[in-house]
Amino acid sequence: MATRREELSREAARLFAERGFHGTSMDALAQALGVQKGSLYSLIGSKQELLYAAMREGACAFHAALDAVSEDAAASERVRSALRGHLRVVAEQLDVATVFTREWRYLEGAHRDEIVAERRRYEERWRALFREGVESGDLRTDLDSGAATLLVLSAANWAYTWLEPGRDTDELADRFLAIVVDGIRGYATPR
Repeated sequence: MATRREELSREAARLFAERGFHGTSMDALAQALGVQKGSLYSLIGSKQELLYAAMREGACAFHAALDAVSEDAAASERVRSALRGHLRVVAEQLDVATVFTREWRYLEGAHRDEIVAERRRYEERWRALFREGVESGDLRTDLDSGAATLLVLSAANWAYTWLEPGRDTDELADRFLAIVVDGIRGYATPR
């Protein structure tokens, strides 16, 4: 059973995803939990702390998805697994993924620095996947790993805006990869 603080964190992520950080008041959080506004402060010090908690949860989920990628697989398969994991996090933790993608800029101080560093570390882990693929010859040798990372993460990060509930994210990841890895032009087929 979830604690009151966990319930508050879940409701905060939901409301931040729905209304944005600045569009969510402590009154709205209190109403969502069915408590008085003053009661919230016995659970959390500030709305910033709730935003930080959602960000930490997102960072942990996305890194865990990368941690699950087999080190022994070929680079292209590792990229596929990483993208599948990323989209699965978005689908299964939509509120947290939305907040992680969109609301991070409203963090302040050391919490902001920590989350920005986590986002950069995650991006660098993706770059390393592409670099390893180039170096092993599993991916094209002229691939720009930085551009590939930005393209894949830009598409995958915005999935929170269009991902349909219940969508098979593994199939979607495979379709993305077919476009990214095999190219858009490919071979022309006769009409």
